[in-house]
Amino acid sequence: MARRDERRPDGLGLQRALGGGVLPALVAAMALLAALALAGSSAATGLAGRWQAGAGGLVTVQVPRPDAPAVGDGGATRGEAVLRALSEQPGAARRLGADEVAALLRPWLGDAAVGLALPGVIELQLTPEAAAGWSEASAAALAGRLEVVAPGTLVERDAGWQGRLAALARSLQLCAEACLLLVVGVGAAVVGVASRAALASRREAIGIVHGLGASDGYIAGRFARRAARLAVLGGALGTAAALPVLLGLAGLAAPFADPGAADAGWPTLPPQLWGGLAVLPLAAGAIGWLTAQATVRRWLRRLP
Repeated sequence: MARRDERRPDGLGLQRALGGGVLPALVAAMALLAALALAGSSAATGLAGRWQAGAGGLVTVQVPRPDAPAVGDGGATRGEAVLRALSEQPGAARRLGADEVAALLRPWLGDAAVGLALPGVIELQLTPEAAAGWSEASAAALAGRLEVVAPGTLVERDAGWQGRLAALARSLQLCAEACLLLVVGVGAAVVGVASRAALASRREAIGIVHGLGASDGYIAGRFARRAARLAVLGGALGTAAALPVLLGLAGLAAPFADPGAADAGWPTLPPQLWGGLAVLPLAAGAIGWLTAQATVRRWLRRLP
């Protein structure tokens, strides 16, 4: 009986006061911006992981006179002995060719880098687990082992760049989260303004119903349910409008995130982003319900 009574006309005229055109459109715009902010936060999280796994796990080893005989290693060259020792580390070791080393030095030395006696450069890409536990003591221990077969070998890992990349990724995440909070605040303000406009347009009807004994909770509940339905509708429309944009951006970014994904076909979104997009219309409805409840109750307390 209670649900049947709630469906009867209550004299508030909410369908006219809270129309189904402007409010859903505004909430849809907010939902579109929120979807883009969620995508930005998800992308920043992915970039942080890839940067830390890439630059954070990269160890550079310089071997002077790489073609000279190694110390006590059966006729192997210094470069070969160091590369063999690095292959025992948790990761993948690769020696750069002479052309690659010259290309790295060309911005500073120009073409003169081609004729110089350049050291051998070996890149050791650590596994994520090894990179997380790497320290100065680890670098010193590795340098000590390499010194035995190739004296003068240098082991470097630029921890400063790792810290900068981590700070940059965290800054991008904070910016995306700040944008999301701003969108939530603007969305709540939009619902609040629409609720106050509806209250002003139906002031006499609300005063009559309130004077006949309708409780604040009853009136506020009517407004809140109407605002929540419209907010859910707007959130769903905004999320649907954001999907083509997000899928298009995912397709453009796929080759940079994973070189093997260039010919993968239809672009995909991360699972956590799909979850956020699914919750977005419900979150919009919850914001609409809470904002309308608070706005109407505050307005009713001012009635004589």
